[in-house]
Amino acid sequence: MIYPLDAGSGSGYELRFYESLSGRCPVQEILSAMPAKHEAKAQKFLHLLEERGPSLPRPYADALRGKIRELVVDIQHHGYRFLYFFSGRTIVMTHGFLKKTQQTPVEEISRAEKYMDDWLRRDQP
Repeated sequence: MIYPLDAGSGSGYELRFYESLSGRCPVQEILSAMPAKHEAKAQKFLHLLEERGPSLPRPYADALRGKIRELVVDIQHHGYRFLYFFSGRTIVMTHGFLKKTQQTPVEEISRAEKYMDDWLRRDQP
């Protein structure tokens, strides 16, 4: 799924959401479950990532393990995290979650790696 951002951001990056073979889109699921104000802020951060690409600095983005990175969206006392990777000029968002611990859970990083492997296997020309 291609994330519908304004065309012409000029970054040269395309933001896409991982979608499973069955059509499940974990990023869209968490966005839809968020309160409207939280979703609006998350979308602003997604747009910022598309504009800045790998030059988006901490505290907005950080490397986790291998190619997996995280977009940090803190809203009041809610710590949302969206995991992603770069494939050329494409930013692929694998999934998001509400962070409840200091460290990003290893299970979430492993899930992102699994989705990345699936995406690279199926969606590459």
